[in-house]
Amino acid sequence: MRSSEGVTGRMRGRDRGAVTAEAAVVIPVLVAFAMALLWALVAAADQIRCVDAARAGARAAARSEPEAAVLAVARDAAPRRARVEVGRAGDLWRVRVEAPTPGPGVLSLTLRAEAVALAEDTVGGVGHDVGDVDGP
Repeated sequence: MRSSEGVTGRMRGRDRGAVTAEAAVVIPVLVAFAMALLWALVAAADQIRCVDAARAGARAAARSEPEAAVLAVARDAAPRRARVEVGRAGDLWRVRVEAPTPGPGVLSLTLRAEAVALAEDTVGGVGHDVGDVDGP
């Protein structure tokens, strides 16, 4: 019986070493996976903020607010280090927001969003006031 107990004791020692080796491999993988999930959440949140910033800027531009006010509204809603562009093409105001994501190398992306709004000075036609009523 003693010989079988000796074998069992030696096997337990080997098992402990295997568990330690597995933990040494699994823990860094789990940490890397958790960091990748965190990065993805931050990137998704920043993309949503870019979309919101572009929409807020386009609404402000459509209300004929000064360009400085439009830029301020969009930058307030945008993520840090975002670049905001405002332009008008015909009856449409176009606001573009670009923001880099934090991260090294491959994880570094540029998020983009664009919103377009019809300028209020063109709504209802030229020379038509809301209070005008056509008579018979």
